[in-house]
Amino acid sequence: MDISALQAFIAVARHESFSKASEQLFVTQPAISKRVASLEDDLGTQLFNRIARQISLTEAGKQLLPKAQDIVHQAEDMQRYASNLNQEISGNLSVAIAHHIGLHRMPPVLREFHLQHPKVTLDIRFEDSDQAYTAVEHGDIEFAVITLPKTLPDKLTKETVWLDQLDIMVSKNHALAGQSELSLLSLTKYPCVLTSPDTETHQVIRREFQERGLSINVQMQTNNLETLKMLTVAGLGWSLLPKTMSDKSLKALDVGLDLSRELGLVIHSKRSLSNAALALRSLIERDPALR
Repeated sequence: MDISALQAFIAVARHESFSKASEQLFVTQPAISKRVASLEDDLGTQLFNRIARQISLTEAGKQLLPKAQDIVHQAEDMQRYASNLNQEISGNLSVAIAHHIGLHRMPPVLREFHLQHPKVTLDIRFEDSDQAYTAVEHGDIEFAVITLPKTLPDKLTKETVWLDQLDIMVSKNHALAGQSELSLLSLTKYPCVLTSPDTETHQVIRREFQERGLSINVQMQTNNLETLKMLTVAGLGWSLLPKTMSDKSLKALDVGLDLSRELGLVIHSKRSLSNAALALRSLIERDPALR
């Protein structure tokens, strides 16, 4: 049975789309359709319902999916194991990196990695943290470098690399900027701009409010921290941002809290990493000067 056909089947099932599956696997949509059709012919059964451009798994497809995922994961592990035997660091390396970490933490690491291992082709996906660790869980990538959530699915493990200090910030011209003896209660009188509620960054501040029985007036949400900073500078509300983003256009508010989030690696506990992945992981964990 062709592994590429199983990979195409899994990708279509996940995205419920042949076009999105082709984007994930970097092959044409006709090639994806051909692989799925070939698999259906080999198995003698239809795997997808195709009704009015809607794609869904048939009962046979639903039963095949977990088995197909196991076969593909085993094949990929075998390839990595064989590659690791000769200790060569080469080939493709697929990882996911959260946008902010990619901008502010990873450039020196990636530069050093490229200099040391020019034979490796990097496939970096810049994604929100929840999407990134889901990709790890599904086996699409080797590991993710993200804001670490409090809890993860059982098959995933996390490793803290950086402790990212956070500040409540406002525009220099915001009404809160000129006030003294501030508290979280003071913030409830003003709107804020935050990341979405499912992010750990949002949960860091929400937990503090909930412990005090206070509510947050969220005016706008975006998971791009650079955009969030722009909205804060524009005066649309207070926000929670990494200290590293502070500049002359912003003022950090002292509300008597020491806030932070953990940044680091998420890896599948049952996946063996390639030599390339191990090398990049080592650089991330290594000398703080690289960060």
